[in-house]
Parts: sequence; C-alpha cells; structure tokens
Amino acid sequence: MNKTLQPKSLVLTRRDFLKTTAIVGGSVAGALPVARFAHAAGGDTLKLALIGCGGRGSGAAAQALTADRGLKLVAMADAFEERLTKSLENLQAQMKDQPDRIDVPKERQFVGFDAHQKAIAAADVVILATPPGFRPIHFEAAVQAGKNIFMEKPVAVDAPGVRRVLAANEIAKQKNLKVGVGLQRHHDPGYVETVKRIQDGAIGDIVMLRAYWNGAGVWCRTRAELEKKLGRKPTEMEYQMYNWYYFVWLSGDHICEQHIHNLDVGCWVKGKYPVRAQGMGGRQVRTGLDHGEIFDHHFVEYEFDDGSRMMSQCRHIPGCWSSVSEHAHGTKGIAEISGKTIRGATEWKFQPPKSSADENAPAKVKKKGGRKSKSSADNPTQIEHDHLFAAIRANKPYNEADYGAKSSLVAILGRMCTYSGKQITWEEAMNSKLDLMPKTFAWDAEPPVKPDAEGRYPIAVPGKSVAL
Repeated sequence: MNKTLQPKSLVLTRRDFLKTTAIVGGSVAGALPVARFAHAAGGDTLKLALIGCGGRGSGAAAQALTADRGLKLVAMADAFEERLTKSLENLQAQMKDQPDRIDVPKERQFVGFDAHQKAIAAADVVILATPPGFRPIHFEAAVQAGKNIFMEKPVAVDAPGVRRVLAANEIAKQKNLKVGVGLQRHHDPGYVETVKRIQDGAIGDIVMLRAYWNGAGVWCRTRAELEKKLGRKPTEMEYQMYNWYYFVWLSGDHICEQHIHNLDVGCWVKGKYPVRAQGMGGRQVRTGLDHGEIFDHHFVEYEFDDGSRMMSQCRHIPGCWSSVSEHAHGTKGIAEISGKTIRGATEWKFQPPKSSADENAPAKVKKKGGRKSKSSADNPTQIEHDHLFAAIRANKPYNEADYGAKSSLVAILGRMCTYSGKQITWEEAMNSKLDLMPKTFAWDAEPPVKPDAEGRYPIAVPGKSVAL
C-alpha cells in the first residue's frame, strides 16, 4: 500500500477553525490583536512558509526565493504528504546552487487540515496556494499571527468567504502587513501602461468591455487514479480534495479559478465594479463522472453604474475558438488590452524599454513547443513577488487584498447568475448567505456535495437552482 497519501486521524469543525484564528462568525474587526509587524532590515533573513504545495504554490515559492536573496524556505504544509514531498524535491533541485535556502526538515513538513497553523507559526512570510475554498481560513490565521502574505487568486469561492477576507484585511492594514494577491497583470508593465492610457482618455468614454478565457480546459484527476495510489477506496472527502478543480466549494468553478484574471482587468480599467449581472452557462462536453459539478462554459453580461457593459466568456471545451484576452471599446477608439495596443483617434502599441542589460543578456531558453521562457524582467508572476518583497524590506504600505476580494466577488456573481439564470445585483451577491464550505473538516467527513448511486453529482439548473 502506498502510505504517502494516508490521512491522519483529524477532525476539525468550522468552529475549531474559527477558534484557532480568534474569529467568531464573519467579522474579525476587534477580534484580532493589532500589532505592528517587525519588518526585516535589508540584510536580515526572512523565513518563508509554503501552504499548498501544488504546481502554482511551488512556482510561487521559487519566485519568492528569486525575489529576495535573504529569504529562506523553512516550512511547508499540504493536505497530501505526497504532494508536499514532490514539491520539496523540486524546489531543492531548483535551488541546488544555494541549498541552504531550502531548510525544511521533517519536523517542519506539516500534513492535514490543520497543517497551515503550524507552518504559519514557523515563518515571517507565508504563501497561500491551496484550493481557493480554504483561502479565507488561511488568510485569517496568517493575519492573526502577524505575517506578511502572498495569496493566490481567487481569495474566496462564495460571498461569506469574500466578507471574511475583507474583514480580516482591515486588521492586516492596521498591523501594517504586506499582502500580495496573484492577479499578476497589475504588475505587467505593458498592462499597467495600457490601462493608464485608457483611463487618461485615449479611447474616450468606455462603452463596452470584452473579457475571455476560452480554452480546451485543465487537468482532471480520476477516482481510479487515487484509489490506485492509496491501495484502497478513497473517502469522498479525499477524492474531492484530490480532484479539487471540479467541485465548487474548492475551486469556485473555472469562472472563479481562472477567468477572474480577465474580469479583474475589466474592473481595473473601469476603476469600479459592476452593479448587476445576468448570464447563462452549462455542461455540454465535460460531463464525465470525474468532472464533478462545475460547468464547462459561462457567458455573463456585467453592467456598470454608467450603463456600460462587460461581456464575459469562459469555456473549457476542446476544438473551439480559444482566446485569453481583454478588450475595451470607447467613443474614440478600441484598446486591445491584452495586446497592449490602442487603435482609433490615438494609435499606440506598448514597446518594452530596452537597456544595456537587456542587450547583453543571454538568449532566453526555449521551452517545449518552441516557446521562450520569460526572464525575471518581463515575467509578471515574478515581478509581483519582486514588488512584494521590496515593500517588506522597505516597510512600505503594500496591500492588494481589497481588490483581490472584490474581483473574486465579480467572478462569484457571474457564477451565481449562470447557475441560477437570475439577474443579480452587486449588493445581493455581497450579502449572500450561500455558504459553500463543509461543516466539518476531516478525511471521513461529508463534503457539501455527494454523488448519487451512479457516481454523478447534482448539477446547477438555471431557473431552479438557488442563487443566493
């Protein structure tokens, strides 16, 4: 039997989670002690904890280590031991020339539903990269402990989670904690310049935005695969955690987990959030037993308070038109935001500045498929860590959690509309009582959704499913 995935005997209720973070209900204001974070001086060593050791978490840890030469990875946490072990091996290989910067002995490798608490306690800075459903819980715990934070998007999968993040972030601001969110387009020089020009009037008044994440889809982990790894039938909780992308309480559906990037850009350009939305979606192709409960396509029309609209598409169906992009239409022209180009009364295309360092730099290494890897200088997922750690070292205000939470709600609002078929306002979405999280966190606990006798999960039906 493969023992690497054997879960510990661990039962945590949601109340237990809240107790560990000194939070009751959805409000943290007044519950968390306010203390100023003792920032590290330029030459001091900073200790890093990685919570969530999948591909994105491992990548974020490597980028953090690149961003700050005084940073050392000292703790790791994941629900599955096998994932943690593989991540640690990969990071050690990447840092083989600086082995002392990966210092994660067995006693600081934490596995299970409470693993985040132990990892947070060991570090100065934490990376939160578990499935998004856990983000509010982990963010609250890190804020209470007074740690600087980088958290992946989305920061919640439901409105109660968004409210918890916003409330905890008020305490993070009082504590002067630095908080980064993985919406890296905000750190892409081309995006930053394009958005600035649009906001300065380069295309006139914006009348419509278009946002797309249409592609073939992502990975799918099967129940049979997990059973083979375990050498026994997995519990339902084990399976859903293993195949987390396909369950709403864990991922929020791909409109939240992925399309949030494009929706966030639209709201960034407008400088505001929509007042209402309506849309449609469903499951046309991705309907297997291991495809859980999420849709494979969504279309949402968002309306802003000035009457302008953002048309949103996201699709996970092979063989169809693919696009990951954002576009703005104005009274004086059109901006291909993702293409960093403006057409109309103003003609402009972003040109990355060249320096002598660029000219003397070695050629970029090609990846499989002929694509060139991005250097630190033009990779926004690296730049976001560079900016975060520069703020930590200089002890300058730095906090992205508010717009991270509100952009997460834009995606959640869209899912509410496509699942229910209803038109829903921003206020209705923000105040929604629909809580997707389990009542108990344990490997043998019941998750919020369960399969029928044939192994199929209940799917949202527009016109029938609960919106709020």
